[in-house]
Formats: sequence, C-alpha cells, structure tokens
Amino acid sequence: MKTTFITGLLFVFSLQLFAQKDTNERAQWFTDTRFGMFVHWGLYSGAEGYWKGEKLRHANDYAEWIYYRNQINRDEYLQLLDRFDWDSIDPEKWVILAKNAGMKYLTITAKHHDGFALWDSQVSEYDLGDHTSPKRDIIKEMAVACKKHGIKLGLYYSHWVDWEHPGGWDHSKEIYNISAEEYDRYWQEKVIPQVRELLTNYGEISLIWFDMWINHSQSIITKEQLVQLKTMIRDLQPTCLVNSRLGLSMEEDPDIDFKTLGDNQLGDKKEDFPWQSPGTVAHSWGFHASDTQWKSTSSLLKALIGNASLNGNFMLNIGPRANGDVPFEISQRLLEMGEWLKVNGKAIYGTQAFDLNKDQHDWGKITCKQEGDLFKLYLHVYNWPLNKKLYLTGVSGNPEKAYLLADKDKASLSFSHNSIYTEVSLPNDQPDPYVSVVVLEYKQRPAAVDGIVAKTVDGGYSLLPGNQSPKPENIEIVSPSEYETIPAHVLVSKSQTFKWKIFVDKAGEKRVDASYSYQGKEVKGKITIRTTESTLEENIHPTGLTVGEPNENWHIDAYKSHRLGSIHFPEPGLYEIEMQVEPGANEPLNFQWIWIK
Repeated sequence: MKTTFITGLLFVFSLQLFAQKDTNERAQWFTDTRFGMFVHWGLYSGAEGYWKGEKLRHANDYAEWIYYRNQINRDEYLQLLDRFDWDSIDPEKWVILAKNAGMKYLTITAKHHDGFALWDSQVSEYDLGDHTSPKRDIIKEMAVACKKHGIKLGLYYSHWVDWEHPGGWDHSKEIYNISAEEYDRYWQEKVIPQVRELLTNYGEISLIWFDMWINHSQSIITKEQLVQLKTMIRDLQPTCLVNSRLGLSMEEDPDIDFKTLGDNQLGDKKEDFPWQSPGTVAHSWGFHASDTQWKSTSSLLKALIGNASLNGNFMLNIGPRANGDVPFEISQRLLEMGEWLKVNGKAIYGTQAFDLNKDQHDWGKITCKQEGDLFKLYLHVYNWPLNKKLYLTGVSGNPEKAYLLADKDKASLSFSHNSIYTEVSLPNDQPDPYVSVVVLEYKQRPAAVDGIVAKTVDGGYSLLPGNQSPKPENIEIVSPSEYETIPAHVLVSKSQTFKWKIFVDKAGEKRVDASYSYQGKEVKGKITIRTTESTLEENIHPTGLTVGEPNENWHIDAYKSHRLGSIHFPEPGLYEIEMQVEPGANEPLNFQWIWIK
C-alpha cells in the first residue's frame, strides 16, 4: 500500500518540540558536557581487594566494599593508611587525566560507605586530616586542581550507608535493628554537618552525587530528612546539582536535577530530563588487584555516544591505587577517548537526541545540534559499510552538505535525497578506527518521521514484530530463551495482521523471505503479503526440530527462512507492507521476521 500522505505526515512531525525541555537552568552545563570522570579512592584502595590474604567475600568483587564484606575491625581498617605513599599521591594528575580524556567534570568519593572522610572534617575524627601527618585534605587539593584546569568539581557522599558510625545504616541492621531516633542522631551529628562543611569550605561544588539505590520509602531514611538535606544544599550553593540517588525520584520531587541510572546501566530510551550512567572501565569501582575485566575503548565510546544520542551523560570511573597511580589499562582507554573527542567532540558536547527510534539504523547512532545558522546531524558510524554507502531513513530535509567530521577541509561527500531517505557515498577508508562521524548540514532542523523500517547496511529491510507501524498495543513478543538459541518471536494461534512502513529508494523487484517455526506435521495455513500493487501467498511449512547445543540432548524448535516470492515496487516512495498470518486449527505458528531485499 503506497502511502500518499507523506506531506501531511511531515507537517505533523515538524510541529513537535525537540529541545531537551525538562532541564532546569542549574543543569544546563551538565547536559552540554555529556562526559565526566568518577573517582573511587579511599581507605579501601590500600586493601586492593584483599584482607589478610583473603579475597573480598563477594562474587561481585567491588573492592570498595571490603570493610563490610570481610567484617573488618574499625581500627584495623585504619591501618590501611600505612600502605599509602603520600609523597606520590597528587590528585592534580587525576584532574589532568580527566581533561586529556575530554571529560568536563569530575566526581570524587568524599565519603564512601566506609564512613571515612577524605578531608579534614571537624565533625568526626574518622577522616584524613586526623590520620595523616602532615595533614592531607584531598577534597581541597581536588578543588584547587579542578579550578586550575577548568574542570567542574562534584562530590560523592554516602548519606544513607555509613559502616563506621554506630547510628549509620549498614545492612547487618536488617538483623540488629536500630531505632529511627538512633538513625536521626547519625543524620544530625554527621551527615548534615559534613555536607555543610563540603559546601562551605571548598568553593563552588557543581554537584553532589548521593548513592542510595532505593527510594526512601524502602529504607530507614525519612522524606523529611532528605528534604532537610536538599534544602541545606539549596541554601548554601543554589547552583549545586543533586541526583536522584538522594532517595527522591524526579517524579516525586521535580527539584531533583538529574536521574542516575544503575551502575553500568546505559540508556535505552530518549528522555527530556537530564540523566546519567555511572560506568567503569574495569569491573570494580575501587582498585582491585585481581581485576582484569577491562572494557575496550570502542565499547566505552559507544556507551558515551549511545547515551548522548538519548540525551544522557556518561560518568566513567577510575580507581587509583594507594600511591595515586591509575591502572594503565584505564588511563590508556581514557586517553584514547580523549584523542577521539579532540576530533569528534562537536558530535558529543552540546548535542541532543534526534527524534528517531534509538535502533532505527544498524550502522550506529545520531546526535544533533543547532550551530549558528545551520542545524547539524552527526551520524556516528560504528561499522564502516562494506559497500561504502550510508543509508539514512526517516529524515525529511534535504541536506545542504555532507562531510566527515574528521576532515579539517570539510570536503563534500556526494549524496542523494528523496523525501525521507538520504544516501551518502563514503570514502573507502574510514577516518577513525573506533567510530567515524559523518555530518549532515541543514538550513533548518529537518522533520523526523518515526515508524519507518530503515534500510540496513546490506540494503534490505528487516520487518520484526516490534518495529511495526503503528505498533499494536497488545502484541506480546516472546523474549529469546535457551541461551538465545530460540529467538524472539510472536505466537500466532489465530488469524493475525502485521503492518510495517518502508521507504523504497529505487523501483524494481524485491525478494521476500519469512522466518518462522511451525511444528505441525504437514503443510497447513498460509502467509499473505500485500502492498497496493502486489500480493504474495505461501503455505506454512513444517520446520521440525534442531539441536541447540551438540551432545547435550538440547533439542529445540527450528526457525527457518522461507522464500515467499517477489514484490514489484513501481516507483520510489513510502510503502505499507501488510502480512496476514492464518495458522492451521490448533497448530500455532511462531513468527520471527520478514526480510525484503
């Protein structure tokens, strides 16, 4: 069914607002910067994941939890300070590394769950100033270094959990209860005055990063205590950002500045409010001597790009050792990211999401920004197409120019545009070994037309139950199972219709294949594919079983591809593809995909 209402459709989309609108004035710098450093460093850095020869007692191997996991005595824990090489420890080096990595802000663990403060606190003796000679104040040193190098300073403060204070929360108190009054004593004696110190003695603090991963309603903390803390922050430093791990969600309190996702959890949908993923290069946050799970530079760049393409930030952690050294594998990857950002930073800093589905294109992600009189789309190409063609589907405007961001001369790339489809011709060699960026310039922001199945890098169209347009509200997609040897599919037990939209850039014949599993014993039922110009009908054939894993008696339903025939597309344009599945009585079909090429 060839669609004839493209003009009207584009007009509707062009009226939508595209700005990251749910961002308060305080957080504007945050959404512009996109990339920051997290520093986990404290007493636990001296243990390196081991205590008295025993490895951390938990399979997650988070080294910063060793005080709690290995049931260490409070005073013995302090003896870890003997392992610190104070002549070598220079926090400015961490700030310089952040700057060279292209990061714009830095958040350090001023007080982690162990309750030990990295500054000379007058509230508690469990701090660096009382246990170093001469006294060291790492927060002061960080503040000076960040100001010197133009990096915004953030402070991590563990408010909910404190293993040192008798009234603080640690999870053994699920067994040995404390009263609300005892907890409030910790709150008023330590949390409130220590946060006051941090916001009074160290100049501008750009954000405070709290680490309560559940809502206050599930904990001992009261909403009143959290509001007390946030109110004090607003009074002392009105521009300081507060994250959702304070224990108040953005839905509950619109005064929260940004949402924090789970540890190493990347974004999966576009949001208009500010949000951030905290991530690691290694596995542990604090330094762990046995950690070898280093993420690649490519995967880290894709995490940053993926988040930016959905209006999100990425805060990447380093865990320095007790002598201040950053593990080589971490610093190497950060410096490689910094080199990429020197060339491609315009595609990250100050950008926003473009209004297409996050999985619209299989070649990569899109960010965008208004720059002067031009609107720019940045196409982040993860895998350089073998045919040297980049297909962009769902963008209505005709670009003024296409070029590689890495090309200082901005030499024009040839391209063609038809309605909502743009095809860019690429050079043989990709400019960057990690991710290359193609820039499309427009006189004004082009309209985005969602709900169109994009052309894949190999020139076909993959029609899935989940990318229908419109997507049925009641469709149930069965997730992959048996270690994904059984793919995602839809169980069709009675007559069912599926619909997709594709943009065909060239007239001609295209083959149509369908993948499904059908466990009937004989041919029964049929699949019908329709456009306005063509109809295909094919009987449903048994697919039988297959072996999921050899020699393990692992037998599963087979999913096989079947050639249904060919469809003639008489001219370029937007087409609706309709599929009708009519299974045999009491013999359901598991539908996986349609492939058109």
